[in-house]
Amino acid sequence: MPPCSFSRHATVSVTIKLDLYFPAHIFLPDPNKCSTSRIEPTYDTARRVTLENTVPRNINRTNSTRTITAVVVLLLLNCMNTTVSAAASRPNILLAISDDQSYPYASAYGDKTTNTPVFDRIAREGILFTNAFCASPGCSPCRAALLTGRHTWQIEQAGTHASSFPKKYRVYPDILEDAGYFVGYTGKGWGPGNWKVSGRTRNPAGPVFSKHKAKVPRGISKTDYARNFQDFLERKPKDKPFCFWFGASEPHRAYAKGRGLTMGKKLEDAHVPPFLPDTPEIRSDILDYCAEIDHFDQHLGRMIHELEERGELDNTLILVTADNGMPFPRAKANGYEYGIHAPMAIRWPIVVKSGRTIDDLIGFVDYAPTFLEAAGLDVPSAMPGRSLMNILRSEKSGRIDPGREMVFSARERHSSSRWNNWTYPIRSMRTHDYLLIRNFRPNRWPAGDPAGFQGAPFGYYDIDGCPSKTFLIEHRKSQSFSKFFHWAIDKRPEFELFDVKNDPGNLNNLANDAKHAALLKNLQHKMENYLRNTGDPRVIDGGDIYEEYKRYSRIRQFPKPPIID
Repeated sequence: MPPCSFSRHATVSVTIKLDLYFPAHIFLPDPNKCSTSRIEPTYDTARRVTLENTVPRNINRTNSTRTITAVVVLLLLNCMNTTVSAAASRPNILLAISDDQSYPYASAYGDKTTNTPVFDRIAREGILFTNAFCASPGCSPCRAALLTGRHTWQIEQAGTHASSFPKKYRVYPDILEDAGYFVGYTGKGWGPGNWKVSGRTRNPAGPVFSKHKAKVPRGISKTDYARNFQDFLERKPKDKPFCFWFGASEPHRAYAKGRGLTMGKKLEDAHVPPFLPDTPEIRSDILDYCAEIDHFDQHLGRMIHELEERGELDNTLILVTADNGMPFPRAKANGYEYGIHAPMAIRWPIVVKSGRTIDDLIGFVDYAPTFLEAAGLDVPSAMPGRSLMNILRSEKSGRIDPGREMVFSARERHSSSRWNNWTYPIRSMRTHDYLLIRNFRPNRWPAGDPAGFQGAPFGYYDIDGCPSKTFLIEHRKSQSFSKFFHWAIDKRPEFELFDVKNDPGNLNNLANDAKHAALLKNLQHKMENYLRNTGDPRVIDGGDIYEEYKRYSRIRQFPKPPIID
């Protein structure tokens, strides 16, 4: 009898069950449309395909193994309608993250001061997101949350600024590397902080590619991000997909004063937030900030050109965003809109329908699960973030996922700004219409202690040194400008509630308005439940552990306050 032939004299029923993993962009067939009626594929969120089929009953027992193998191959080729090479074609992943850039400072959002044609292209050929929110209004904890897919209050020291990064918290670049990805980063990865003391052998963002430098204007990082990306691609094995972190140092301060004007930007085009005075000094400072956003965009453009030249662009999931808000008073290091609301766009033409605008609430803890699912991997149960793949696969605009009702941000210590290196703990919860903030230590100064360090006349070190800060201090007694100074530095109540549509600058606190009492109570209940269910020490036991986490950057000395809380 020839191999793999059927025998009329032997009957055996064998059920075949196979578990296969496919990247998110590989098309999986409708079970009802399979040409082999007995095959029953089922799918789960991790893109695992389970194939079950009963092999024909009339099989020669001695050749059943070979028969089963042949049937399996035929079933896969017939029903999956794809090739092994296609299934192995996992997407490249490029994360481009600027340093201190608020929404809506990108020309795709209508801002006239920034010139971001590359971000605009990503948005035009993919999706522009209008409601992406940072995990923290400070760089180090926000980046740690992005890398781990966990909230800042779930990662101990990594959830505060300039501390350590416990090794037990796995990061998505390591997971992807274990799955066969070639990983690396250039510029600013995770930081500031000390990852070595936690037993890590490299920055959590991956192996560094930052040896190439460039001649740049004063205030701009000398790192040639795009050339380093090219170096990374040249070292990448041909048979591996890549995961790359492009972390620009722009538009972090300090700036070359007046550079925006020198570049031809106009004062009248500057978008001045409601909490800053509208003066030429402030407008010029904003132009300088926007000039550095342009620099970030230019390097991203060079990277995209490199991918196009290599034929890798369309199989690359590109996500562009920022780690926290603009470095101005009442923005960065604050739980308000301009501290946590970030620009965001995604391009991935194999999956994403172009020209869409998405208004769903997106958190930074959602990025790692998205990258893992896109690569065909399981999302660890420890990650509370939700993959964006259902939104990416949708062809609609507006709100897609009704389950995205709220998003969270948090901060503890930012800079060394208070006596005994105290924190200023904040939790922010953003819905589509409202922003609820809880200030856990309202007796502390939100911008840092007023007293200066080493004889300086003023402190407020949680506000980056800049012309805008200097202007507020110098005009603090002015009838026209004193309110802006006090908005930035005054102590704040335990709860703040803002109508974000009618009050985008977050200046009218509704928490004490009787008309909003029921709404406030409802939102407080939701915040409390979520923080408690996700193990936030601030609601579990007061969170004094945050005062004990070591800071590895410099520590300033301040006078002891009269009241110790």
